[in-house]
Amino acid sequence: MNEAETRAELIDPALHDAGWGVVDASRVRREHITLGRLQGAGQRAKPEIADYVLVHRGQRLAVIEAKKRAAGVTEGLGQAKRYAAKLQVRFAYSTNGDGIYRVDMLTGAEGPVDAWPTPEALWDATFAQANVWRDRFATVPFPDKSGQWQIRYYQDIAVNRALEAIATGRDRMLLTLATGTGKTSIAFQLAWKLFQTRWNLSGEPTRRPRILFLADRNTLANQAFSDFAAFAAFADDALVRISPADIRQRGTVPTNGSVFFTIFQTFMSGPGGAPYFGEYPPDFFDFIVIDECHRGGANDESNWRDILEHFAPAVQLGLTATPKRRGNVDTYAYFGEPLYTYSLKEGINDGFLTPFKVRQFATTMDDYTWTPDDAVVAGEVVPGKRYTETEFNRLIIIPEREAYRVGLFMAEIGPQEKTLVFCATQEHAALVRDLINQRKTVAHPDYCVRVTANDGAIGDEHLKNFQNNDNVIPTVLTTSQKLSTGVDARGVRHIVLMRPVGSMIEFKQIIGRGTRLLDGKDYFTIFDFVKAYEHFEDPEWDGEPAEPVLTGPRAARVEGDGPSIDGPSGVDGDEGAACLPPLKIQLADGKARKIQSMSSTSYLGADGKPMSGKQFIESLFGALPEFFADEDQLRAIWSDPSTRKALLAGLADKGFGRTQLVEMQKIIEAEDSDLFDVLAYVAYARAPITRGERAVLAKAGINTSYRNNKQLAFLEFVLGHYVEEGVDELDLDKLSPLLRLQYSGAIADAAADLGTAEQIRGVFVGFQKYLYTAPA
Repeated sequence: MNEAETRAELIDPALHDAGWGVVDASRVRREHITLGRLQGAGQRAKPEIADYVLVHRGQRLAVIEAKKRAAGVTEGLGQAKRYAAKLQVRFAYSTNGDGIYRVDMLTGAEGPVDAWPTPEALWDATFAQANVWRDRFATVPFPDKSGQWQIRYYQDIAVNRALEAIATGRDRMLLTLATGTGKTSIAFQLAWKLFQTRWNLSGEPTRRPRILFLADRNTLANQAFSDFAAFAAFADDALVRISPADIRQRGTVPTNGSVFFTIFQTFMSGPGGAPYFGEYPPDFFDFIVIDECHRGGANDESNWRDILEHFAPAVQLGLTATPKRRGNVDTYAYFGEPLYTYSLKEGINDGFLTPFKVRQFATTMDDYTWTPDDAVVAGEVVPGKRYTETEFNRLIIIPEREAYRVGLFMAEIGPQEKTLVFCATQEHAALVRDLINQRKTVAHPDYCVRVTANDGAIGDEHLKNFQNNDNVIPTVLTTSQKLSTGVDARGVRHIVLMRPVGSMIEFKQIIGRGTRLLDGKDYFTIFDFVKAYEHFEDPEWDGEPAEPVLTGPRAARVEGDGPSIDGPSGVDGDEGAACLPPLKIQLADGKARKIQSMSSTSYLGADGKPMSGKQFIESLFGALPEFFADEDQLRAIWSDPSTRKALLAGLADKGFGRTQLVEMQKIIEAEDSDLFDVLAYVAYARAPITRGERAVLAKAGINTSYRNNKQLAFLEFVLGHYVEEGVDELDLDKLSPLLRLQYSGAIADAAADLGTAEQIRGVFVGFQKYLYTAPA
């Protein structure tokens, strides 16, 4: 029996007899755990697929990896353990249909077992301590919106961890998940379970809970309130938006509803300085979700903490995208260690987030010292002072410098590719907006707009249009601090950093603006003018940091770790600079034209950190021996479309997809060469030759081996396409399109000239070895 027959004839019936039913979407399912990392050109790495996931009462309990009957019973054990660890289920099974081998992932105990457990037995083995609320939560299924939306594996883990904590009486909890991984959906699923089971702190059996979704910005609250894929499952009268205008109109805070949405600023405002949240009794809300809680919600000196302490009886869940760092240590102290963490690296490698590359720029005016030939337009010059990046566009403004930088990134982005530009201040964002619009090739006046605190409702409208993937305008947004968090814009393909980012917390938030998936978006690009790439070298980038040093909120802000908010001064939290008029310089005639730049590109590795071109080549060099033993074997593999395709798929699984190999062509200056030349150069230091040169060398062998002039003419046609387009023109799935193109769609004429389908295929595959014959 092969594996499919083993599953159908041996494993499925045994599971059915144990009470698991048939393989379907309820109790036993074959599950795509991950999508597979995006590799470029619309391709993904191989997804992780579990043969069986055993589900009871809505919870995943075990993973089964099946192999063919002739294989050993533990042949699939490694996969089973890996999938069980990823899904965080307690039990992993490996089977060949005849035997069953079980691993307890919690205790480490493993060995053969005689039979499959029943659903109840597996539930009891997973949860040794019975819990009434756990059982009640399990009766409520996750809504899937008629198949339009399903919970991802890591979201399922996060929801069940939180529900388990609630069931066991925990009142403060934290979930840490990378930006773009669906924290709002997790909040909805939790609210739905609590709402449907009538869980509440008072113990009243018929009362629905009152749930508060608390955000720090209107964009976050509005996204949750209007998210069709999430909270829209609730009836309209269950959802309540708490806004100052409604409170003033009604004269009181709203109390009728089940799920309330508001922002901290609303709760802190009120007549005579009295906060609105004080109008609610402390025990009014049963459950509070604090979105982006790292932004200060747990700092002792923060007004946010006043709100949380007022509603101290409520169970409070913090959601954040940033692991524990020096700047948010108080958040972790308040909520406790995360119930679950899902990192940016995991999201990208699983294929749920978009990978990125980094373009680093250095110019001859990254710092500046005034010379008398430069005109002082405003402010007072300090002779001999050297201005560095942190002072540009706060203490000193040189428009020509900013215009040069704008020109660099605009030369590389497509005119309709959505872009976010992070600037030093609101005034700087206005300057950069104007410089972009002066260079734009698109006629629309709103091609580039500014979205900052000072732009108010107009800026919010621009942001809404930008977030709509069906809208091309606006294409570019400039901002300072406002868009570093809470912006769900899937179409973002470029992030431009024109101001330093001192906080790792904010840096990860900014990177998250580009990670959301969108069809046709294989990666996004970070344009770095301010050495922000140095954050990637920090152990805190996507790993576990050392225990942070405790510092007060004020000290954190002074050191640059506290996220700042756009202020009315336009200097965005820089208290000292806000009082001083900036120095404005006009460069001497011709000086701006002499500014020069250097650039380099980094590529995201599987470990979540960008690699330089040199590091990328070294990494590929280390991986290649797994795929071929010597140059002759590489040539043989590459000469056959089937084995070439398998090699490319294997390389993609290792993180070297088509996009990465094409980028490497640029690094070794072989853009007119074959991808074969990239591998031969890396593995054996073979100097690349162009596809045109390779085609010329191949013609000698072709003319010797093929006597049919019609076949020779067709191969000449194929070679022309190969030289023009690349090795993809030699794939088997291109044979039919090439024949139709050569014969104007008349396949019968092709058969008359070239022979049977098998003969044509033989010619198409056979000639390719001459393209890759070793030079004499």
